[in-house]
Amino acid sequence: MNAKLRIYVAALALVLAACAPAFPQMLRPYEPLNPAKAQSLALSPLTIDTAAKTVKFTVELASTAKEQEIGLMHRSTMAEDHGMLFDFHEDRRASFWMRNTFIPLDMIFIRANGEIEAIKDNAVPHSESPIGPRAPVRAVLELVGGAALKMGIKPGDRVHHAIFGNGPAS
Repeated sequence: MNAKLRIYVAALALVLAACAPAFPQMLRPYEPLNPAKAQSLALSPLTIDTAAKTVKFTVELASTAKEQEIGLMHRSTMAEDHGMLFDFHEDRRASFWMRNTFIPLDMIFIRANGEIEAIKDNAVPHSESPIGPRAPVRAVLELVGGAALKMGIKPGDRVHHAIFGNGPAS
């Protein structure tokens, strides 16, 4: 390698190193699986009334900003009848990504009255593409990828949980 090329390569390396704190996702697309970083939250019952049946789940409730930031990151599995419910405590635009999430997820966006607004099925692990509906929602339910289709869950179906005032207490 000639001297001029070495200088350019060294300069590029310095620029990338300087940008690392500002753009960590550029240099580190995701962390390796680390189950010690996964969170475990309080469990509560949740049901969804579909056109054909009522489906029962046990969900972890993520109600603080910190709990929601971690979400289902660093998990390698989740039972099909389990999920995580993100409670925003008010209607707002929701946007999620799959950074450091190792399993595909269905994201179910829910209005304040418990009605399903939209579903994003099989979100791709580690993707940083924003996922969310245009309408504001009160909550988001994350399930194992493919669960919504398999269980017949669709927009317009009704979710029952204590946060919507229409379900069992946690």
